[in-house]
Amino acid sequence: MAKKLFVTEAAVDGALSEAAELMSEVLTARKEVNTSLVFADDVQVKLMDAMRALSEARTAMVAVHNELNEAQLRLGVRTKMDFQKPQLLQAPVEVTARKAG
Repeated sequence: MAKKLFVTEAAVDGALSEAAELMSEVLTARKEVNTSLVFADDVQVKLMDAMRALSEARTAMVAVHNELNEAQLRLGVRTKMDFQKPQLLQAPVEVTARKAG
């Protein structure tokens, strides 16, 4: 159970990290093509909504972790550490923006 918990936590952290990097790239790409702040504002708003949802998911996973720790203590269950915590997920492919035309 602990392994699945750690994998899930790492996946949520990895997704949040990737979304933050995506936001940075979106903002940089907008500057590179010299467009106004209004251009693609809806994309930025939706991405922020997604990041907020990921942050809420992370908070929920922390609560799950804490509750499982509490249940483990109450039941007197000992943790068997025969696995390693997963690393943050790596970005599969780097995509760069380019000017149209």
